[in-house]
Amino acid sequence: MASQAATIRFATEADVPTVLRFVRELGEYEKALDQVVATETMLHEHMFGPLVPGRARVECLIAEIDGEPRGFALFFHNFSTWLARSGIYLEDLYVTPAARGTGLGIKLLRQLAAIAVQRGCGRMEWAVLNWNEPAIKLYNSIGATPLSEWTYYRLKAEALANLAAQAGAPESTPRNQMR
Repeated sequence: MASQAATIRFATEADVPTVLRFVRELGEYEKALDQVVATETMLHEHMFGPLVPGRARVECLIAEIDGEPRGFALFFHNFSTWLARSGIYLEDLYVTPAARGTGLGIKLLRQLAAIAVQRGCGRMEWAVLNWNEPAIKLYNSIGATPLSEWTYYRLKAEALANLAAQAGAPESTPRNQMR
């Protein structure tokens, strides 16, 4: 499979089933398929539904070889208070097994970096599983720096609900929701 015919484009609404297939394949690769609860409807809502104040829009790049989708990069904007600039958080980067080694992963990262620069972002960030040596090798080769001094935390399911139940009502309406 030659990488000369590779193209990167933004996902369209018609790509939602393909994105979900890639998400499931990634879940299987990461040995966590049982944790994938996403549906086409859910992905469509976050990628193409109406903007909701306070919620980031999810964007997606599709990598194709000879017109066939072979990978994706799903991302959204975050914000750095230290830089006072937006950044891009790469949630998922995936290339199908048959297309690995063709350069699609690096092409997706290059395109995402170009988007970040064009949009004035101060940085691009992502996480990688410690055992994913091929991905770590790729990230190191492009000059990405592992942040070993940071530990990521996650609240989910019952712990998230329990903490939320302890919150009172906000004291005022957020500025981005005022009219």
